Amino acid sequence: MQFIDQATVYVRAGKGGGGALSFRREKYIPRGGPDGGDGGAGGDVVLMADEALNTLVDFRFQPRYQAGNGEPGSGRNKTGARGEDRLIRVPLGTTVTDTTMGEVLGDLSVRGQSLRVAKGGRCGLGNVRFKSSVNRAPRRTTPGEAGEERELVLQLRLLADVGLLGLPNAGKSTLLARTTAAQPKIADYPFTTLKPNLGVVRVATHASFVMADVPGLIAGAAQGAGLGIQFLRHLSRTRILLHLIDAAPADGSDPVTNAIAIEAEVAAYSRALAERPIWLVLTKIDLLDAARIEDLVSQLRTAFAGRRQFSVSAHSGAGLKSLTGAAMVALSELSALVANDPNARAKEDALAQRILQDATAGALAEYRSPSSEATQDDGPEWVVKA
Repeated sequence: MQFIDQATVYVRAGKGGGGALSFRREKYIPRGGPDGGDGGAGGDVVLMADEALNTLVDFRFQPRYQAGNGEPGSGRNKTGARGEDRLIRVPLGTTVTDTTMGEVLGDLSVRGQSLRVAKGGRCGLGNVRFKSSVNRAPRRTTPGEAGEERELVLQLRLLADVGLLGLPNAGKSTLLARTTAAQPKIADYPFTTLKPNLGVVRVATHASFVMADVPGLIAGAAQGAGLGIQFLRHLSRTRILLHLIDAAPADGSDPVTNAIAIEAEVAAYSRALAERPIWLVLTKIDLLDAARIEDLVSQLRTAFAGRRQFSVSAHSGAGLKSLTGAAMVALSELSALVANDPNARAKEDALAQRILQDATAGALAEYRSPSSEATQDDGPEWVVKA
């Protein structure tokens, strides 16, 4: 299945049914009075998080959805039926943004969580509603109101605890494959990884966390170079970032210079994301001697003072247990701190909100780009029924 992590959809709630103009007509009751009932309210458009989905690809083929209209009222004070709601299932981790207002309407990150994105129109009133002591035979009714109509950008942001970032061929996919059951494509050419991958790192019987790998970043990514910048949003939910640094780049470049350039790209995408804990992981140490490794570690310590550092080899397995164990401990401590300290929880929520704002700004910029598919394709007709 094709992996699509952003899509534009158009939703329209149902129109309310009109009120009825009717008078009671029965034998021996010549002046039965008004009995026109109200119309039914229009149906709502509702999004629901579904863990069975993992891509937004369906919305590329069918981007328009409409709820059912309310039925008109009728005589004998009969109210019209309410319009049928339109339920749209989306993957867990979907953020919903109104393109007109630039407002985040919701973040569907819990199984079964729902969000009403368009409210159905109010029903029209029948003439019985306007009966009074001075107007015993009203001929007044009101029509149903139109439902809300919105254009939305859906962003899929993976639910992961630890994220991997780095240059292409820095060893991210190999690390994911060695520490989890995931089977990402691995090859010796740049941008082998074309889509994000997830894996569960099991440290002990009842201790595990989710790790996410995204396509590699390159210098200039924030200006559109390469692929990784398109997928950085998937690291926005992570609590720890592992910056993988190739100890022996095939092109002979300097590992420390590469590391500085990549972190500059992350900050250019989102300064808030760059405030997350970022650990430095020197990879492919099996290709170097001990002296060269120590020299690189010393240079990284100077360039990134105060950062946690690890040296690993996914090929031989050296250092992997230490890395995953430290990540598990850090995640557990962070969870306990947020759960027990209101100040820490408020700080974490504020940072998450800032990261979400940056990711949303990036999504809206992509949507408004002249080359965006969403701005050029009118899409198929409206879909009313589920």
